Amino acid sequence: MGGIFGVVGKNDCVMDLFFGVDYHSHLGTRRAGMAVFNGEYFNRVIHNIQNSPFRTKFEKDVEELQGDMGIGCISDEDPQPLLIQSHLGSYAITTVGKISNHDEIIKKLYKDGRVHFQEQSGGRVNDNELVATLISSMPSFKEGLEYVQETIKGSMTVVIMTKEGIYAARDKFGRTPLVIGHKKDTFCITFENHAYLNLGYSFYKELGPGEIVFITSDKVKEISPAKSEMKICSFLWVYYGYPTASYEGVNVETMRYKCGELLAKRDNIDADIVAGVPDSGTAHAIGYANKSGIPFARPFIKYTPTWPRSFMPTNQSQRNLIAKMKLIPVQELIENNDILLIDDSIVRGTQLRETTEFLYNSGAKKVHVRPACPPLLFGCKYLNFSRSKSDYDLITRRIIREREGDNVSKELLFDYADPNSKNYEEMVEEIRRIQNFSSLRFHRLDDLTESIGISPCKLCTYCWNGKEA
Repeated sequence: MGGIFGVVGKNDCVMDLFFGVDYHSHLGTRRAGMAVFNGEYFNRVIHNIQNSPFRTKFEKDVEELQGDMGIGCISDEDPQPLLIQSHLGSYAITTVGKISNHDEIIKKLYKDGRVHFQEQSGGRVNDNELVATLISSMPSFKEGLEYVQETIKGSMTVVIMTKEGIYAARDKFGRTPLVIGHKKDTFCITFENHAYLNLGYSFYKELGPGEIVFITSDKVKEISPAKSEMKICSFLWVYYGYPTASYEGVNVETMRYKCGELLAKRDNIDADIVAGVPDSGTAHAIGYANKSGIPFARPFIKYTPTWPRSFMPTNQSQRNLIAKMKLIPVQELIENNDILLIDDSIVRGTQLRETTEFLYNSGAKKVHVRPACPPLLFGCKYLNFSRSKSDYDLITRRIIREREGDNVSKELLFDYADPNSKNYEEMVEEIRRIQNFSSLRFHRLDDLTESIGISPCKLCTYCWNGKEA
């Protein structure tokens, strides 16, 4: 995924920028960067954060950077922000999103004129450089940002710092959020709205889908109005969002309580305790426990001093090992108990199966699993929320391939997504058997959208039902 934070004011903003970016650390694990404008020129610093938290990497840089305007990011992908020189002037750019037609755009740019890119390892082109090239091919930033929104398939939210102020453009369908905060003589722009609370900002405006604004220390000017159609990612509430964040007015933590309540409403299992896989599964489990009356407990505790995030390593086998090493059992809460375990989702299934075995080996009699979302059947084509490179990384698709072969029609996949179909029932049972769960019941999509509480037509649910915008 990734997160963005920017500040523009009349006084030095570096500390606000530093802490604002740091509050997005849950959204990325590979690289982070900050760029500031000191009234004369841009300064920038980028670090690899795979083995060290953002604060540790950047705390010395804060002492050297100065400026009343800055942007920064946490990234799961490319190094950013980038500093660009073009006919539009010098600027810094940072983005969140996914370019599904990456190669197609590059070929068109090569064909249309003289353009070149820095080549990264593996022959890739930095997405931020590609976005900057599209912007700089237009007569103005407004036209360039609109061109990006129309050209890119996938999603792209962009923040640009010029010498005059900051341009902020939310993705065309609003798949990711972008919020403005305000305090005296200063505005901030942020992915996560909780990032500005402890910095003294208050809510000013949430950008609509495709909306473009220009921000100075004095005002926020609308450059291009919001579009009517929105498809914000539902998975933000289920998993990625921090508990204190809100999107479209819906808080993540309270949504997860509601999600757990609706899971319990359709269930009739008898268990001794309800537990959540930390961290995102915890709130779902609290909601389930509150509704069902089954006590909430923490039969294992996440060890975070040295391993703050289970997906920190880029290597899958290393991630699985660290996920296992991080969970320390509370033997007294596990032995001879039937445990109802709630996780945010089942993707590959590897970590949850190991967690289940860990509970059995620690003395649990039964482990009932209740994912807080429906079965994932379609790899996301709009956001980089998973490292999966193929739909067959999903446990559901591997099972369907074993049952149906390689050439599966979309209509058949739709049937597997239907919780009332026989194919769905048999797929879920096969997942249960492979994973060695005592029982398995997924959240229903209609209940999930009810948990969020905004119009279902405004939500992207592609990963569960394959329905495109």
